[in-house]
Amino acid sequence: MNSKSISFHCFVFLSISLIVMLTCYAQKNEKNITIGLIGKSQSNPVFIAAYAGARVAAKEIGEKRNLEVKIDWQTPQEESPKEQARAIEQLARSGASGIAVACSDEHVLTSPIDNAVDHGIPVICFDSDAPESKRFAYYGSDNIEFGRMIMQELARVMNEKGVIAILGGNKDAPNLKQRVQAILDELKKYPSMKLVKSGVCYHEEIPKKAAEVVARVQKAHPQIGGWAFVGGWPLWEKDAIKWKPGQIKIVAADALPEELEYLKSGHVQVLIAQNCFLWGYHSVELLLDKITITDSTPKKITAGILTRVSKENLEEWSLNWKKWLMKEAVYR
Repeated sequence: MNSKSISFHCFVFLSISLIVMLTCYAQKNEKNITIGLIGKSQSNPVFIAAYAGARVAAKEIGEKRNLEVKIDWQTPQEESPKEQARAIEQLARSGASGIAVACSDEHVLTSPIDNAVDHGIPVICFDSDAPESKRFAYYGSDNIEFGRMIMQELARVMNEKGVIAILGGNKDAPNLKQRVQAILDELKKYPSMKLVKSGVCYHEEIPKKAAEVVARVQKAHPQIGGWAFVGGWPLWEKDAIKWKPGQIKIVAADALPEELEYLKSGHVQVLIAQNCFLWGYHSVELLLDKITITDSTPKKITAGILTRVSKENLEEWSLNWKKWLMKEAVYR
């Protein structure tokens, strides 16, 4: 290779390097940032709480970093992995700076996530993960510990004996599958307790339909003395639990304002709370770090401590919701 050829190749290499550097610099210094937020369904209050947290983060962190941050809410009206996949594709086409998604089905969403990342758009999963995808981080609960806690509390309130049923939600959701399996594994530690013959009750994650499943299964199997809800779906409806308070024990996931009413009435004995507001807040925070700060280190993050909520600390926990929603209302 002669000197002219070497000089030409050096020029091309340096030119390409400069273009890449300038592109990265522009991306890292972008002042107007759009982050797509995709929950499982708009009818699920935990994702409304996550949306509130995302909006607060966009305002607070945006002001601190002199950024204009917009949250593009692309959650399906009702749960649909295919609609979530289309939302990821649409956000990628429209030039979103980053995407946060709670996966209804990791198998359906892994490919769209990977495609978005391949086009330079960082993706974080929250609540429900797609661990085999190219997402750079996961923010959510330890679902194995979650399931164990639900079963341990149910065993305690049932004096470690009796027949139980499990309300399982979407059978394809990775976070719920982990919780259900953890309950089944923990159940083996209690020889005087057993699962009802019909097993785990799966259903669409719509409050009315979840309540109908509970009522139907309980009627068909009156020997059931306790329910483990891996999600709080029936408790988002008023008067969904028809039996007398305490007649049949319930330990449920989450501690949304609607669920706290069932705790007050005695229809529910214990709630295992996770901080849904922070799903949105920290997802936006981590994405802004990824977009504006050079950091390619993969992360595996959990949301920290799960909180046991009973009548004893009900009022204390309810103050969290008042604080979160009041803060969101200020920024609305």
